[in-house]
Amino acid sequence: MRKLALILISISLLSCEQLSMNNNNNLKSIYPMTKKVNTSDLYFSKEIQDPYRWLEDDLNKETKSWIEDQNLFTDKYFESLGLKAQIKDGLKQIWDYEKFSSPFREGNYTYFFKNSGLQNQSVLYRKDSQGVEEVFLDPNSFSEDGTISLSDISFSKDGSVAAYAISDGGSDWRKVFFLDAETKSLLSDSLINVKFSSLSWKSNEGIYYSTYDAPEGSELSSLNNNHKLYFHKLGNTQEKDQIIFGNKAEQKRRYVSSSVTEDEKYLIISAANSTSGNELYLINHLDENPEIKTINDDLSIDVYLLDSLDDELFLVTNNNADNQKIISVQAQEPSLDRSKDLIPEQDSVMSPSSSGGYIFIELMQNAISKTFQYDFSGKLIREVDLPGIGSVSPISGKKEDKELFYSFSNYHTPPTIYSFNPKNGQSKIYFKPKINFDPEKFISEQIFYTSKDGTKVPMIITYKKGLSKNGKNPTILYGYGGFNISLTPNFSSIMAYWLEKGGVYAVPNIRGGGEYGKKWHLSGTKMKKQNVFDDFIYAARFLFSEGYTKSENLILRGGSNGGLLVGAVMTQEPQLARVALPAVGVLDMLRYHKFTAGAGWAYDYGTSDESEEMFNYLLSYSPLHNIKEVSYPATLITTGDHDDRVVPAHSYKFAASLQELQRGDNPILIRIETEAGHGAGTPTEIILDSYSEIFSFILGNIENRLSIK
Repeated sequence: MRKLALILISISLLSCEQLSMNNNNNLKSIYPMTKKVNTSDLYFSKEIQDPYRWLEDDLNKETKSWIEDQNLFTDKYFESLGLKAQIKDGLKQIWDYEKFSSPFREGNYTYFFKNSGLQNQSVLYRKDSQGVEEVFLDPNSFSEDGTISLSDISFSKDGSVAAYAISDGGSDWRKVFFLDAETKSLLSDSLINVKFSSLSWKSNEGIYYSTYDAPEGSELSSLNNNHKLYFHKLGNTQEKDQIIFGNKAEQKRRYVSSSVTEDEKYLIISAANSTSGNELYLINHLDENPEIKTINDDLSIDVYLLDSLDDELFLVTNNNADNQKIISVQAQEPSLDRSKDLIPEQDSVMSPSSSGGYIFIELMQNAISKTFQYDFSGKLIREVDLPGIGSVSPISGKKEDKELFYSFSNYHTPPTIYSFNPKNGQSKIYFKPKINFDPEKFISEQIFYTSKDGTKVPMIITYKKGLSKNGKNPTILYGYGGFNISLTPNFSSIMAYWLEKGGVYAVPNIRGGGEYGKKWHLSGTKMKKQNVFDDFIYAARFLFSEGYTKSENLILRGGSNGGLLVGAVMTQEPQLARVALPAVGVLDMLRYHKFTAGAGWAYDYGTSDESEEMFNYLLSYSPLHNIKEVSYPATLITTGDHDDRVVPAHSYKFAASLQELQRGDNPILIRIETEAGHGAGTPTEIILDSYSEIFSFILGNIENRLSIK
């Protein structure tokens, strides 16, 4: 390991321009040294070297030392740029506005989250029937730096007790506490080691929750397989909690979750081994000797509970319906074989919800929301009149509520909360934020471009009105493309800053996502994963051909599966963009399934040990294994040392390999955020600090630098 003092002196002598102009040998001489260990695996008679395998051990002192050295190097790089403080001030000016969530009613109170502007975590408030407002739970009191966050809260049937889960440093492992809602005093009950869990109340008796067996070794990287559903009775210790599902061999599943019908009559259990397809079971709370009844045992389809009415269950499924449909079954004999279609599959992807005694269906038409209201007989009541083109949250409220709520936003319009009257269909503004940003100055246009194989792909491009299409516009191309997840127009204060400074923001709805249903998703999975990368590459080429930007001003951005997207594209097409920003990425496609719940992603990716054909396909695009001695874009890799979903070793090994093999002048940096995870619950201060570095990095490396004044 090189002496840290030498690294500090070397970097501090370099200005921004000197760093970007240095030849690769000089850059390599000041990167923190990463040792190589002779480690390899044999896959179907083919040996694959993995010299940075040792970085997978997050408990190793050498790994921790490597993290410190890389962060120190990155710190000094940003000091040399001298842009961070000014950018952070600009981000604060846009971020600093009052933000509200949609209100929800529990017991005698109406609850809502509020952030005064720059608070690290939003605070849960409530109002009584007289409109008197008070703080109910302030997550900013959990820790001084805001790194302990509130991840979930659930109230008992009468609203008298609240169960809430906290995350420490962004970890997916949770602790659960119980609060007397009237006095706001903590009860003696608590739960530890809860992961990927809902908190579902059975009346006021207690909650159902899910977790895995305690991990062996590191809880941040150990494999999670057998998920179990427990019932915790209030007043008992966790050791006395009853296993409901997952204790038998035939019940071993990777993901188990629960929900209780609003009338509390039925417990619904979902069990799955991957991110697509699930079994569904039912337990009748009113039976003297309740037994588990099977609703669905076919893991190749998705089924979930929408609502119930007496003994009729309303379910959403993609069984023989790629865009989903709503069916009903009788709880006494709930098998899907006995189901009836209530609302058939539509031409667009259906996302149903229920509240106020009605069913609401959001139809995603080319990634843009339209919402329709139905009754429980399947009769269409009306199309909900939305305020514009964008994304709408599910219309929320309890079954008996007369006033419901939803929020609406798009890429240049901050979320506005509306109240909705389900009887007459009228919406009224409930809360509109006052933000230092004028949406009227910007435009979002949806275009369709042609990908490599002729597929038409939609993309929304947002920019300031009057943009000159001269190829000089710095442009962030953001993508995801996986797990049936759809990217719909939503506002970001961070991107508002970018737009205000004159940048372009382009979001293609590439294959692998859910924008056009199951077929669109499947066309970007396993042996068709290359479609996802091709769609992203051809989105960039469209931006070039239409004059929005050129490669010297293009920035590739994506996180998690989107981090894989950026990693794959930059290694396949190193000259496509000037800057690459892979965040918390899945970058080692041969070993991703060996950590935490990674094996559950095999539905999308396949695994390196399932067949030689699948191994060779994964090897062909795995970002880590396709780094060569060529010139790569300026690359800032970001991850969190507490990320136990996509373990940070992916990013560590990718950074080490890039730093070793980079043959161009562009810098390769990694920022490892300590006390941070996959993203959820990240405090405001860390978010602003992180993006001030990201924008500094962009402006320090693209050809046409935006003014930050």
